[in-house]
Amino acid sequence: MSPFASFMGRQSAEILDLTARLGQRVDAGSLGVLDRRGQLELGPPGSRSPNGACRMFRASDGWMALNLARDEDHDLIPAWLGCDFGTAPWVSVSLYARRVTCAELVASAARLGLPAAAVGEIMVDGPDAPPQRLGAVACQTSGLPKVVDLSALWAGPLCGAILAAMGARVLRIESLRRPDPTRISTPEFFQRLNGAKQQTSLDFETPEGRASLKAAIQDADILITSARPRAFSGLGINPDEVFAAKPGFIWVAITGYGWRGAAADRVAFGDDAAAAGGLVRWTPGGAPRFLGDALADPVTGLAAAIGALRGLEAGGGVLVDVALARMAAVAALSIRKAAA
Repeated sequence: MSPFASFMGRQSAEILDLTARLGQRVDAGSLGVLDRRGQLELGPPGSRSPNGACRMFRASDGWMALNLARDEDHDLIPAWLGCDFGTAPWVSVSLYARRVTCAELVASAARLGLPAAAVGEIMVDGPDAPPQRLGAVACQTSGLPKVVDLSALWAGPLCGAILAAMGARVLRIESLRRPDPTRISTPEFFQRLNGAKQQTSLDFETPEGRASLKAAIQDADILITSARPRAFSGLGINPDEVFAAKPGFIWVAITGYGWRGAAADRVAFGDDAAAAGGLVRWTPGGAPRFLGDALADPVTGLAAAIGALRGLEAGGGVLVDVALARMAAVAALSIRKAAA
């Protein structure tokens, strides 16, 4: 078993124990949601991610990762580079980056909302940060929790899938105007992640849609999100107000770089976040290489589920702040310790 698989195995073992105490015992590996083999055309990991969207390249003082996961990411490159790139974006990125520091590239990408990171920029010295207490510990409610899952893509839906498999009542609410891309790109994988959840769509840009969303959150015990904090400000949803109304609430906030702090609004996806956390291998010549497909996603989804389950067992009142890049760094640290 690889060191990375061993790390996820320890996460899955904790989920087995927690779910057995709180509901139905869940073997996360049996859900078929911990990797995307057979769902996408994946190449071998190298300087290019297996799905081909993310690549690593040199800057003037280190290594960078850039993820062109969305059509709009391509459109942002001219502003990032300060010049047009013609029909060869990666050639232009490689040539331009060698003249610029990692810090400058990261800062300009963050301003534009471009998913880019310096390889190994996020470091940790131990397990992931503890949850933030925003409410009061409540007496455990009878029965299994009600969950609202507002997340998309992989990590958040994985957390929701585990809670649903435990027996929780999970309502997945999708934006009518911005549906989850995995519905189209990997429909079978989408079904594995979300098939056990009740599903609905709302138009968050209408008063009626926002009112329905707030009502669903007020009725829930656990909320899973994967949007940046400013998205909720736009919806008129404030965590402090949510916890004031329901002190035993649990909010599982999955972001690229954390719910609070200067990096809270940075965009990240599984591959660039893995690079940011140093979850890579290094060649004898000192070049980083990807270890696998979007590895920050499954480790973050499992960590989010563990955080939700721990919070539930402890009586709630917590915001579980789970960041893709930070969880990648936690996994990388575990791998380094195992190899030492």
